[in-house]
Parts: sequence; C-alpha cells; structure tokens
Amino acid sequence: MKAVIQRVKYAQVSVDGETVGKVGEGYMILVGVQAGDADADAEILARKTANLRVFTDENEKMNRSILDIDGEILAISQFTLCADVKKGNRPSFIGAAEPCEADRLYNLYCDELLKNGVRKVEKGVFGAHMEVELLNNGPVTILYDTEMWRGK
Repeated sequence: MKAVIQRVKYAQVSVDGETVGKVGEGYMILVGVQAGDADADAEILARKTANLRVFTDENEKMNRSILDIDGEILAISQFTLCADVKKGNRPSFIGAAEPCEADRLYNLYCDELLKNGVRKVEKGVFGAHMEVELLNNGPVTILYDTEMWRGK
C-alpha cells in the first residue's frame, strides 16, 4: 500500500458539489492499494501513520504525532498512486489492486487508524470523481510504501 500524507490546517472532499468528508488540523492522505497487498499492509500503514511525528512541539521541532495534537484525518482512495510509468507516456494501472479488494483494504486502513487512537477519520467516496481542497501546512508531505517494511 502507498500513502501520500500531507500535514494540513484543513481538508475537505466533495462529490458532485456535495462535501462528503471534512477535517480540521491533521492529515489529508491519498491511499493507493497495490495488487498483492494484504491486511498486514493496512495494519502497519495505519500504525506508522498514527505515530508519524511531523507536528511541531514547543521548540518548533517536528516531534509530535497526530495523536499528540488530537488531530483529524481525511483519507482518500487513489488508485493512480499505483501507476507504472516506466514505459511510454501513458501510465499503466495494472499494478493496482482489483476494486473490491482495494476498497476493502482502504476501509481496513481507515478502521485501523481509529483503532490506533486517531479521534476522527473522514473518507472520500471510493471510485468516485472527487474534488479535494486542502491547506497544506509547511508544506509537509511524506510518502509511505509498505514495501519498505516487507524488506523489498
């Protein structure tokens, strides 16, 4: 699984002009599920996300997690993170998980964030055309790929 984690002041996602998810200070996360990803990927990604220390402490050092600041998360499924761009100019999405499995693991990731102590997790609409608005704070953007914890 891949996640692009952006530290935000706020974020919201809309479908057909209607807001379906909205958060204050915390993270806006784009989540890509790859073929071969499993429950363990969602679980470790959620644990690592919840404990990521990129919020500043009293000394202006990035030393606090989303749990420490009682922050919120907007998680949006995005299969385009799984694009293969090695050949040509048009991305291939063959490495993305099948939609049913991707939706299941995306939802498991969101559930695991809550189990790891995140107070609020809002979501987009899986498979929908979404419009995302956010105010990136920093900017601070971190890329996670669960392959790094599988020893690949």
